[in-house]
Formats: sequence, structure tokens, C-alpha cells
Amino acid sequence: MGQDNFFDICDRSLNKKGEELCGDQVKFTKTETKSTIVLSDGLGSGVKANILATLTTEILITMLNADVPLEEVIKTVIGTLPICQVRQIAYATFTIIQIDHQTNQFKVINFDNPPVFYFNKGRVIKLDTKTEKILGKKILSSEGQLERGDFLGAISDGVLYAGLGDTMNFGWGWDNIAKYMEKVFMTQATNSRSIIEQVMAETRSLYRDKIGDDATFVGIYVRKRNPVMIFTGPPLDITKDELYAERLLSFKGRKVICGGTTGNLVANYMGETVEMDISTMRKDLPPIGKLTEIDLVTEGILTISKATAVLRQCNCDITRLPSDQNGAVLLAREILEADSIFLLVGQQINEFYQNPLLPKNISIRRSLIEDLVNLLKQKQKEVTVEYC
Repeated sequence: MGQDNFFDICDRSLNKKGEELCGDQVKFTKTETKSTIVLSDGLGSGVKANILATLTTEILITMLNADVPLEEVIKTVIGTLPICQVRQIAYATFTIIQIDHQTNQFKVINFDNPPVFYFNKGRVIKLDTKTEKILGKKILSSEGQLERGDFLGAISDGVLYAGLGDTMNFGWGWDNIAKYMEKVFMTQATNSRSIIEQVMAETRSLYRDKIGDDATFVGIYVRKRNPVMIFTGPPLDITKDELYAERLLSFKGRKVICGGTTGNLVANYMGETVEMDISTMRKDLPPIGKLTEIDLVTEGILTISKATAVLRQCNCDITRLPSDQNGAVLLAREILEADSIFLLVGQQINEFYQNPLLPKNISIRRSLIEDLVNLLKQKQKEVTVEYC
């Protein structure tokens, strides 16, 4: 699969009515070579279920990322999980999805969760499964290879049994969910979030907003990568201004400029002038600018700082971004809509912003960028920084 493809992961959960904590937990990690997703469903609901599901996901993710053999990982988790003495079942179930970025091969491991959904060309395909016993527990596994447009998703049984005894006698059911998702693929499948949110909205509807069990859906959708380049701060060597302006303009993806001097640098290269949009000015933020071929032009230091704060406040969840169309929110949106973020950071010092207590080679801009990058990497964003 080419480098312009992206493994788009999204998850959504609905808490059981009356519970502050969700008894399902999802954790995923991405490296250059693989993506790993874990969904665990703790027995029951509330605090106890949350703790058990969290423990399960943490053990699985930690061991899988350490490249511990899969069988050893599963043995460790099954050997760790307590058994309900009344129902004689494990206190937490789990689904593991691993994808090799080089070969696009995927492997699914399932312990007592509903079967995964695999869609190819918008149609559901039931995966062949192998069954093996590990420490007396039945473990199901499936394998396959992903193509662009494919979707692979895992649910907890709160989705499977949505509407049980109310809107549906036996709950929503796997086959009905698959049929519903096929309709979603025909109309609204643009990214993983669009698929997940449609299914979870229907789940809520079937429960009539009275969620009977923690319900979670996590999925991975293979689509074209959406990259963004953010050019902020003029280069240290002014003779290279045109070189970096051309780097930005030739970038295949979204293009963003943060900084007045940087904006003028690119505008001069293009033979244009930055036009200011006064309607976007706020008392704590300068207005955005406009340049042809550039998707967003903002002020630098203040806007980057405010955008980072906005990202923290919404926990990097694009659905929780403020509605205000100011420079910081627009910059945060560009970052969240991007799959890979390339930061081109000029090191020329702006004396107006420089802290006199800091050495000359440590700029406020660099400190802000490092803070932003750390936040994004914590949220599994692909970020590359080049200082110039």
C-alpha cells in the first residue's frame, strides 16, 4: 500500500444509563510499522468494569508494543483476569486488531467479544476464523489483507444487543448491524469517524436514549492520507526565504502559514499581498489573512499558543472544537483534520516575543512548537518537525 494511504482509527462509547464511567475501554497505538487496537469489555458496568477493562487494555497494549509473542500475551492476560464465581466467565473480554503497515496484513484475536466487521468495497465479508484453546479458554483468530476503502471494526455487546426487549425482541444483532453499515457506506463513508458515529447514533436510538449496557465501537478505515504543512517563522538564513516558500507551495496537501513575517515572505515570493479578514479578529487574537494557494494564514506566536490550549480543552476531539471561527480554532481544526502534520519552523528570532532571560538559541516559538508536538504525539498523531 502506498505512503499516501492512511489507517484512520476512531472509537466512540456510550455509558450505561446512570454510570459515570464506561465499562468498555479502547486503546490503540501506531508506530511506523504497525497499528494495534485493543477493545476490552469489563463484566457488568461502572467502576469495577472500568477498572477490569482498563487493566486488560493496558496489559495487552504494553506487551504487544514490546513485541512479546501473541500467544504469551494472551496467556498472560487470561492468567491474570479473575473468573466470576457465579457465572463462571472472565471478568473482561477483549478484541485485538493488529495491522502491518508494510504488507497491509491484519490479524484479529477475539476472546468472548462479538465478531469483527470487515468491509471490502462497501460490502460486509465474514472472515474465516480459527479456534484454539489457551489456558482452557476459546480464542478465535482471523487474518486478511486490507485495501484502500476497506473497514475493520470491533464492537462490545452493548451495540450487539441494542434495543433488546424494547425496540427489538432480540437486540440489534450482528447481521442487522452489518446491513445498516452497508447503507452508511453507500452514502456517508468518508472517514472512520463518519462510520462509527452513524452506528453509535443508531445504537442510542434503539436504546431510546436509555443505554442498557456500555456500548463501544472502534474501527479502522483505509483511505487517502490528508497531510498538512505548517510553515511558521522565517528561516535563520534569509537567503533561503524563497527556497522555503517554494517548499510550502509545492507541498502536496493542505498549506498553512503561522506568522506575519512568514506570511509576507511567502506573499512576496508569490507577488501578492496578505489580505486581512477583520471579521476574524478577537480581543486576544489577531485576524487571519488570505493568500491564493494557501489554505490558512494566521498570526504566529499568539495563535499557536491559543490553538494548543484549544486542542487540550477539547482533548483533540474535533467534534468538541469551539464554533468560533477565529485563527486559533481554525488552526486547531486544520491540525485535527490532518493525518500527518509537517511543521517547517524558522529559527529567526522575533525580538518582540523573545524572553530576555532565555538564551538566544531558545526561542518562544520553538518552545511552543515542542509543546504542541508533545500533545499531538500523545494523541497518536503523525508529526514531523524540520527547523530551518
